[in-house]
Amino acid sequence: MDPGAARERRLAAFRAAKRVLSRPGADLTYADSLERLTRRAPEVYDLGRTSDMYGDSIVEELEHRVAGLLGKEDAAFFPTGTMAQQIAVRVWAGRTGDATVALHPLAHPERHERDAFSVVSGVRTVHPTAEPRLPSAEEVREFEEPFGTLMLELPLREAGFVLPSWQELVDVVGAARERDAVVHFDGARLWECGPHFGRGLAEIAELADSVYVSFYKSLEGLGGAVLAGPRSFVAEAKAWRHRYGGQIFQQYPTVLSALIGLEDELPRLPSYVAHARVVAEALREGFVRAGVPFFRVHPEVPHTHQFQVWLPYEASVLDEVSVRMAEETGTALFRRWFAQGPPGVSATEVTVAGPGLE
Repeated sequence: MDPGAARERRLAAFRAAKRVLSRPGADLTYADSLERLTRRAPEVYDLGRTSDMYGDSIVEELEHRVAGLLGKEDAAFFPTGTMAQQIAVRVWAGRTGDATVALHPLAHPERHERDAFSVVSGVRTVHPTAEPRLPSAEEVREFEEPFGTLMLELPLREAGFVLPSWQELVDVVGAARERDAVVHFDGARLWECGPHFGRGLAEIAELADSVYVSFYKSLEGLGGAVLAGPRSFVAEAKAWRHRYGGQIFQQYPTVLSALIGLEDELPRLPSYVAHARVVAEALREGFVRAGVPFFRVHPEVPHTHQFQVWLPYEASVLDEVSVRMAEETGTALFRRWFAQGPPGVSATEVTVAGPGLE
């Protein structure tokens, strides 16, 4: 089967499944997405107001709201997180006089953005650790090269959506401060970190000089991101946003979807995290009863509402089984599988959201 047909078959199977743990936007038709947007939009914003132009009106309202949630002076809306973080590191490089950014080699900018930090924004990256976790305070403190910005992805997705303990996070931020470095949180999934840390969003964000958050990864928005921090930092970021092509004429559909996500999904994320731990334990018990020769649920107790599952089969085999399971039983438990670890071992990401609670 050619890749296009395989993708359509997979999407059709997941879309038709009655029992799922989550239903991401990619599963929805245009009609589904538009129905939700038009149904909920009047409840989150006065649609009788004048539409936005180049980032005013509803865009400014979203920026103000997110700045308040994160406890920051100001915030700027961006069409993508890639652009937001490009600009964040560029601004900090200019302000610190050091164009070196320390981050994890598994971080999103290193794995999924085609070397954009160096190619587009002229910054250099270094890695205090290559272990599948965020760097420790000691690793940051003793790293042999200078850097002006420490970027921490919370949670670190590629390592299994893992987070440090609260004290470890406090300590690593403190170690960066000892080196006169600023701290930026890649918080694409920061929204669901509160239960693990036992802290609210503002208290977590307070540790960092700047924070980026996404609206489509956990809040089911159509896209978009916000960069929050000191007022002067955000003002400069908005200037660079214009230069990078992010000064879009009208953005209200995306912003409306973000406001809906803040109302509908953000309050429910702690329940998703709690249920992800139930699902992870049930999967372990099921694999043991089934006599699977090797498996791994990682982390054993999920740090957020997402975690990894590893099984000793080729990804193509597991993809086919996952689709057949959805087609034949109406239950879609796993989605895409990828080769990971030693030969013959594959991993998938499990997300537990609203449908999983049903």
